[in-house]
Amino acid sequence: MQTSLQIEGLIKEFMDVRNKTLELFSPLDIEDAVMQSSDFGSPPNWHIAHVTWFFHKILEKYSKSYNSYDDDYNLSYLNSYYQKYGSILKKSDRGRYPRPTVMQTIKYRKEIEKLFVDFIKLTTNDTKDYSDELTLDIYTAFNHERQHQELMIYDFQYYYNRFLDDSDNYVPRKSISPFVMEHVPKEMIRIDGGLFLLGYNGEEFCYDNELPENKVYLNNYKIDNRLVTNREFIEFIEAGGYQNYRYWLADGWEMVLSENWNSPLYWVLDKDNNKWNKKDFRGTREIRMDEPVVNLSYYEADAFCKWAKKRLPTEAEWEKAASWDSNSNSKTIYPWGNTPMTNEHANLLDSYIWHPTEAGCYPKGKSHYGCYQMMGDVWEWTSSEYVLYPGFQSRFEEYTDKWAVNQKVLRGGSFATPNEQIRNSYRNYFKPHERILFSGFRCAADT
Repeated sequence: MQTSLQIEGLIKEFMDVRNKTLELFSPLDIEDAVMQSSDFGSPPNWHIAHVTWFFHKILEKYSKSYNSYDDDYNLSYLNSYYQKYGSILKKSDRGRYPRPTVMQTIKYRKEIEKLFVDFIKLTTNDTKDYSDELTLDIYTAFNHERQHQELMIYDFQYYYNRFLDDSDNYVPRKSISPFVMEHVPKEMIRIDGGLFLLGYNGEEFCYDNELPENKVYLNNYKIDNRLVTNREFIEFIEAGGYQNYRYWLADGWEMVLSENWNSPLYWVLDKDNNKWNKKDFRGTREIRMDEPVVNLSYYEADAFCKWAKKRLPTEAEWEKAASWDSNSNSKTIYPWGNTPMTNEHANLLDSYIWHPTEAGCYPKGKSHYGCYQMMGDVWEWTSSEYVLYPGFQSRFEEYTDKWAVNQKVLRGGSFATPNEQIRNSYRNYFKPHERILFSGFRCAADT
């Protein structure tokens, strides 16, 4: 049974999620809201309609009286990849069908929000078994929308990078979160191996792909206490890293040749001054040397590691470095422990900084081993294939299970990840050639 206080908390969290999405969406002009910047992105209008459709499907699951919107809003356009819901619009075609219109989408969002709040009030006092399933579905929908908040931000940067005028850029909310930096020297931290329990062990919501905890054996290893910076990556570029096939996996080298890669995504070389520039949410500016390198593919991170005579960590190595507290002989939910996250711990979306902060920031958020910025700033590539853990059981069909092939695991979140979304065990996954996400890395090595 849900208490009235729990129901009020559920409704508040629902509205907080919904309002944050519209806050991200609201700076857009109508023309920008319906444009699809690439085959691998989506129009912002589609994002905010699709996450509403997701809540709508949960309403339909529990009551057939909520299925009367399809004809009015052309909702067949909004199915992303769920076979159980029928026809699916090809992702690359989402920009060809700017329907529902932006005004229809806003109206649809408001109507579903009202229905959903009324539904929560009426149904969450039902039997415990029913309530458990419903609660899981609701929290999956909350986190699904948070994922789309971050995906929208990827699309914003990619879209506005098509325009040379700095004034033609996404104008985000200003930061209200000053950050603290320590001038910490870079070093590799030794971590003892042995059996390690990989996966989520807390009491709150998590995705089914974080479960169950499973034993893995780790050899002794070392891991960088800081993320790889732009300065370090420029050294790789200047050493001919993009011209030497010896550093690259075969598929990665094919990408270098076919796509003419010579630097991370969005970088442009000012040949007159021999400086790298980049347009991001701050406008066009010279690359800041001590910020973590970002918008890299797995192939580029792997090539750098090979050049540096190191390697990427496995996801289990990353998770142990982020979560293991040898004093208590236990794992923690966050790198700093189990205390709730604040903007003093990490650079995530709720900080509204809109770019990675310099390496060595957020000393309050460092891990028990002394690793900085394992949460926030940039998603960190690992060498691990995205596979489901032994004993995996799907809790929301077609959500995480169908993607467990040909993808690499990333950990830790980025400056665009909502605070409520991230924890040490959270597993992101992308194809190894993808660079639109805010991805970087730290190196590991065998002892």
